[in-house]
Amino acid sequence: MRLAVVGGGSTYTPELVDGLARLRDELPVSEIVLIDPDASRLELVAGMARRMLAHAGHPARVLATSSAAEGVAGAAVVLLQLRVGGQAARERDETVPPRCGCVGQETTGAGGLAKALRTVPVVLSIAETVREHAPGAWIVSFTNPVGIVTRALLDAGHRAIGLCNVAIGFQRRFAALLGVEPSRVSLGHVGLNHLSWERAVYLDGRDVLPALLAGHGAEIAAEVGLRPGLLARLGAVPSYYLRYFYAHDAVVREQRDRPSRASEVAALEARLLELYADPAVVTKPALLARRGGAFYSEAAVALIASLLGDRGDTQVVNVRNGGTLPFLPDEAVIETPAAVGAAGAAPLPVPPVEPLYAGLIAHVSAYETLALEAALRGGADRVRDALLAHPLVGQDETAEELTGLLLEAGREHLPWAAAGAPEGPGTVVA
Repeated sequence: MRLAVVGGGSTYTPELVDGLARLRDELPVSEIVLIDPDASRLELVAGMARRMLAHAGHPARVLATSSAAEGVAGAAVVLLQLRVGGQAARERDETVPPRCGCVGQETTGAGGLAKALRTVPVVLSIAETVREHAPGAWIVSFTNPVGIVTRALLDAGHRAIGLCNVAIGFQRRFAALLGVEPSRVSLGHVGLNHLSWERAVYLDGRDVLPALLAGHGAEIAAEVGLRPGLLARLGAVPSYYLRYFYAHDAVVREQRDRPSRASEVAALEARLLELYADPAVVTKPALLARRGGAFYSEAAVALIASLLGDRGDTQVVNVRNGGTLPFLPDEAVIETPAAVGAAGAAPLPVPPVEPLYAGLIAHVSAYETLALEAALRGGADRVRDALLAHPLVGQDETAEELTGLLLEAGREHLPWAAAGAPEGPGTVVA
């Protein structure tokens, strides 16, 4: 089985390879093709991947190419983990919004919109290549912002599912607190990508979340960056990304006083690439844990194995709403437990969602619709509308200022934003 990885030169890739090596019985892969336009990084990462597999006694071949058509040809699954513009673009996503009093984050708020604008057209172009050269392949997208990217792929008719490591991270953390195997723990996960809550934690089918909060509430709250009293009042565990909403002003103050996460990651990546270049390094470096993406490989392997093996097991993925949350349009993309098999992922029933969560979910989902429209069709007015609709921006003058700043900062990756380019339906970029 051929697995193609678009963005294969990412420093994340050894995390994926480590999982493929450890879980070889779950997902027998014979060929891994790493695809990336950055030849220098690609060769370093491919060499590291080959050493890791050889050290683990895994027989899979690792190929490296800059050609998406060559790389995806014959693949059963194409995994997207690309970052258009690299860490330099991420730096702008994180540092421009705080200048306007808004959170600077690469997947939500104004920074998330900037990332969507430059990412969606590239992803759709790659997906068309997959359609031509591997028409039966599944596209599994780990590319942020996952919800918007997945919606773009599905709207264009691709066989695609979005994946995030937030839910599996919670599952593993709760299992550790409970002192049990992760397979015994499942989640009452609800929301959108990077806007989700755990309303229940099931141990062998019994909800133990109240006991977890009673015994470990302060510890869990610290890990998601929120006050223990909030978690106790909610009776739920918000994802870390809810901190950008529930503690917005405090986050903006912190961001103005500290180096950006992008600068930290850039330094980590430089060190990781040095390690990957060392022929004596044959296992995943411990430093990689600081890069983010914990349990990414386990989530990816489990999803791919279920798609190809028609297992019908339950996993948290990004899929069409299809009536699961009745307050959202059917075509919206949500992050939810779903039964995964050869036909894709079918969302499972979700208990009624409290207004405290439903209102924010609906608000952000509406923004995502506008963000996708801006990414597909271009135009400063569409960007402004999306910013105005986002609850982390939502003010006319702020949206106006941010539109100019984001388009100027991202001009390199937005052909329609070039000086003198018209706006509107005539500037469709995907």
